[in-house]
Amino acid sequence: MITIIESGSTKADWLIIDEDKRFQHNTIGFNPFFHTSEFVKENLEGDSFLSNWFSKSGEIHFYGAGCSSRELQETIKSGIKSVFKNSEVHVDHDLSAAGLSVYRGNDVIACILGTGSNSVFFNGNKLTEVVPALGYILGDEGSGSFFGKQMLTDFLYNRLPKKMDSDIRNLELNKDAIFRKVYMEPNANVFLASLSPIIIENKDLEYSQKLIQKGFDLFIENHVLCFPNYRDVEVSFVGSIAALLSDELSQACERKGLKLGQIIRRPIEALANYHLEHSKN
Repeated sequence: MITIIESGSTKADWLIIDEDKRFQHNTIGFNPFFHTSEFVKENLEGDSFLSNWFSKSGEIHFYGAGCSSRELQETIKSGIKSVFKNSEVHVDHDLSAAGLSVYRGNDVIACILGTGSNSVFFNGNKLTEVVPALGYILGDEGSGSFFGKQMLTDFLYNRLPKKMDSDIRNLELNKDAIFRKVYMEPNANVFLASLSPIIIENKDLEYSQKLIQKGFDLFIENHVLCFPNYRDVEVSFVGSIAALLSDELSQACERKGLKLGQIIRRPIEALANYHLEHSKN
C-alpha cells in the first residue's frame, strides 16, 4: 500500500493505492504551525473511511504546508504514525510536492498559490528556495488568505463594491466577528482564505481585477523574479487560486515576461505517479 497526502492549510487530498485499486479521500489540512501531533491523531482516528487502512502496512508520503524543518515534520509524522502504526511514514514540505508534480525533465520554478503562497526552483534532483514564505501576516502574496485579508480591510473601510459587500454581510460578518476570527481564534489564515470565492465569483468587477493583478504581480516580483534564471525556465503553478484564476495568472506572467508552464489545481495524481515509478526502480 502506498498513500500520498498533499496538504495545504485548509484541506488535504489523499490517494491510497492498495494493490491495483485507488481510493481518493479528503480531510482537513494539517499544518505544524497551527496543529499538534495530538490534533492530527484525533482527527484521523475520527475518520471512518481512513480507519479501514489503520492496521495495514505500507508507505505514507505526506507533503504539507509548514513542514519546512525536521522538527515541524516530526509533529505531523508522529500524529500519523500513532494511527497508521504499521506504516512507514515520510513527511516533506509542500514545496517538494510542487516541484515533483510539475517537473517534466527540465529545470522549473514551481509555485504554490492556494491558501498561502511560496516558490521553489527544481532541477530534477535538488530543490532550491531563494526567499522564504512569510505567512499570511507578512507575506502570502497572491494567495487566498491575501485576497481575503484585502477584501476584509476594504469591507471595514466601506470600500468594497456593493455586490461584494453584500456577499460578506450574508456571511454574518461584522467588525466584531471579523476581529474575533482574525485575532482571537485559531487558523486565521484559513478563515481569510475561505473568503476568496467572493473575489473569484466577482472577478469581472474592476475592483477585483485590480486586486487580483496586484496580488499576482506582488507574488511574481517577490517569489519568481528572485531566481536569477527566471527568464530562461518554465514557471509552473499548483493550487486552487492558480487554477481558478488561471486567466488572470496567465496575463500576469505575460506582463512579467515569464514562460508559463503548467497550472495544476491538485498535484496528487502526479505525486502518486512519481512514487509508483520510484518504487519500481
